[in-house]
Amino acid sequence: MNIRAASTGASVPSAATPDRLRPNRLAGRAGAPASAGALPGLGSAILARIPHESLQVIIVSGADRDANTNSVTLWQRANVDALWTAFGTPITGRNGENGWTTTHHEGDLRSPIGVFSLTAAGGRLPDPGTGLPYEYRPSYYRTAAPQGLPLADAFNYVVAIDYNRLPGHPPSDPTRPLGDDVGGDIWLHVDHRTPTRGCVAVQQDALASIMRWLAPTSHPMIVMGDAPDLDLET
Repeated sequence: MNIRAASTGASVPSAATPDRLRPNRLAGRAGAPASAGALPGLGSAILARIPHESLQVIIVSGADRDANTNSVTLWQRANVDALWTAFGTPITGRNGENGWTTTHHEGDLRSPIGVFSLTAAGGRLPDPGTGLPYEYRPSYYRTAAPQGLPLADAFNYVVAIDYNRLPGHPPSDPTRPLGDDVGGDIWLHVDHRTPTRGCVAVQQDALASIMRWLAPTSHPMIVMGDAPDLDLET
């Protein structure tokens, strides 16, 4: 859900982690491709954009450009030479009402396709235990959403997706390095039972567990888009 809707483009679970999450155009710095074949559904073009130092990746994949629901999977590796392994089982998420785009702009109701870093979190509820810098601002997250949308709990927890924002700054920071036309405020937030304005949304318990899993030292990234675009080789 983007509140003001731009472009940039990657542990141990706590005891409270749900069973389903237990093991079983500004991008992060490009590096060596991730282990070939270890991150399913990603072609070489996307793999090449995952920084070499990343040890955690969230993959958000929709069926096609117009899909506003998706599958969210978590991947981790012990070190840069290790193979990627799945963490937990797939989670159903939502994204922009009109689907996905490689040319996101303010108000298009589409989520940007790309590879983005995850460097800050926040919410109207206290920190659930994430390792990311956490901005606890109950009043901001209660009032920042557009009127008329069913967002009462959407911003209980948010992870800022580094699309047209300054990495590491709080989610509320309004700075948009690429300008307002290409949008901003693209977050991973709590599902509000409807498609979003551009963000990715999952159930609150799942998001809290994801936040506890994320570790800054693992340089976490999110890869998001429709399956055909994520699988491109060039």
